[in-house]
Amino acid sequence: MTDGTTQPIDLRGRVPQPYIAIEGPIGVGKTTLARQLAELFDYQLLLEDAHENPFLSKFYKNRRQNALATQLFFLFQRVQKIDDLKQQDLFRPLRIADFLIDKDPLFAQVNLDADEYELYSKVYNQMTVDAPTPDLVIYLQASVDRLLERIDRRGIASERTISRQYLEELNEVYSEFFLYYDAAPLLIVNANQIDLVNRHEDFAQLVDYALDIKAGRHYFNPTFID
Repeated sequence: MTDGTTQPIDLRGRVPQPYIAIEGPIGVGKTTLARQLAELFDYQLLLEDAHENPFLSKFYKNRRQNALATQLFFLFQRVQKIDDLKQQDLFRPLRIADFLIDKDPLFAQVNLDADEYELYSKVYNQMTVDAPTPDLVIYLQASVDRLLERIDRRGIASERTISRQYLEELNEVYSEFFLYYDAAPLLIVNANQIDLVNRHEDFAQLVDYALDIKAGRHYFNPTFID
């Protein structure tokens, strides 16, 4: 356990990948890790801003009725953020994102019926043709019990109606997606016991491991001794 002190992370001679995307289901800690990495590396931060989606709270109350509008809003938002960055940062593409545009269809597969998914797919294929590929993808995994615990702890009103079944479905499609993902170097992290907010050593250990990844598939499964 931490003693309340923090030691700086030594980056001398170690260069992080220029474009890092962090992924995982709701409540796993994507945004927290993205903020910490962006601050440490002095990278541009690209966040989803889920609170801007006017359909999201309705979606959690009635998934079937509000799924398509919610999904399309997120797609437009994500593509716009990527396009803005491509225009602003042509010569220094150093960025951290708390989403991977390639995973956008996962939520569509879970939530849309066949006709809606066909429409969504046409829009997605048109809008993501020029989306850049990250140099490193970090996929955070956690059990449904842990996700529910973290969702409850952060206390966002619109998330209080998220069901266990929905999280189980998301975990399943995420696992299947990343089982075959090979578009970029991939780090799969067991985030069940990681506390990025309160334990600096958890973050430092993860950064130390990630800095050496330049290709292939890797697994980070930390163990802690109290």
